[in-house]
Amino acid sequence: MQKNRSAGCRPSCVTLAAFLAPLFALLAAAAISDARAQSYPVKPIRLLVGFSPGGSADVTARLVAQRLAQPLGQPVIVENRPGASGSIANERVATSAPDGYTLLAMGSSATVLPSLRAKLPYSIERDLAPISVVALTPFVLVVHPSVPARNAKELIALARSRPGKLNYGSVGVGSPPFMMGELFKQMAKLDIVHVPFKGGAENVTATAGGQIDMSFASIPSILPLYEARRVRAIAATAAKRAASMPDLPTFGESGLPGYELSPWQGMLAPAGVPAEIIAKLNAALVQVVNGAELREAFRKEGLEPHATSPQEFAARIASETASNAKLLRQIGLKPE
Repeated sequence: MQKNRSAGCRPSCVTLAAFLAPLFALLAAAAISDARAQSYPVKPIRLLVGFSPGGSADVTARLVAQRLAQPLGQPVIVENRPGASGSIANERVATSAPDGYTLLAMGSSATVLPSLRAKLPYSIERDLAPISVVALTPFVLVVHPSVPARNAKELIALARSRPGKLNYGSVGVGSPPFMMGELFKQMAKLDIVHVPFKGGAENVTATAGGQIDMSFASIPSILPLYEARRVRAIAATAAKRAASMPDLPTFGESGLPGYELSPWQGMLAPAGVPAEIIAKLNAALVQVVNGAELREAFRKEGLEPHATSPQEFAARIASETASNAKLLRQIGLKPE
């Protein structure tokens, strides 16, 4: 009798065990993940930058890294991996172990690369996990003083009256100044010639010297020339006025509603890093970016602190990747 009851219980016991096993495994994995997040980090963190030392991306990354050590309890070591417009560092982090010890300092120009290169060996949206934006870089459009326009509305009217006669400088196809110039042309329906330069300094110097009519440039790069009245500022490219030039209106305020491009620097991790670690990194970044010390350091570099949630950062990347692709299609550029 007892034997029969045991035999009859056997299928239900097996069924219950089969039901509970995945649940126990899930709970165990969650406990391990939570334990890792609580102890993270236990060793130094590497922060890869896809550009050479001394540039804006490198300076921003180092200013942030120096201050992250305090909330994280471990040093954050900046490593420069320049080349291929930042994609070497992007790929290196995208293929790194998802443990939170290899991070990426990435700029908004990375959202243009998928539209310029047919076979990128990584996908930003698939292979990288956004943590937070850390800084915005205010840009403005400046003209040589000989250009008879003092605001965006007057410049648009001037360019329309002289199709193909005015030109603007950038630091190459796909760069922020190039995207700003092409967006300006598309939205205002203008015929303005693009003149590429090797670097931002040459671009701005050519504008001040009258070799070209105008250029889109970061505020730190044009401020000395602006104060010396060697260039005239026309409009800011962001949605809001720059803190360092509060009297300069945006394009949206002065003749071109809807125009907005604001380069940013942010931090990402390999996809697959546990959500708890991403949350811990985000909290540390928000604390540092909103701190008075970094705000002052950023101000001296012409940067504006700007922290976000991982979700907000991911949405920004997706939106800008799509809008950049649309703009490049409109001007006839195809991936190589």
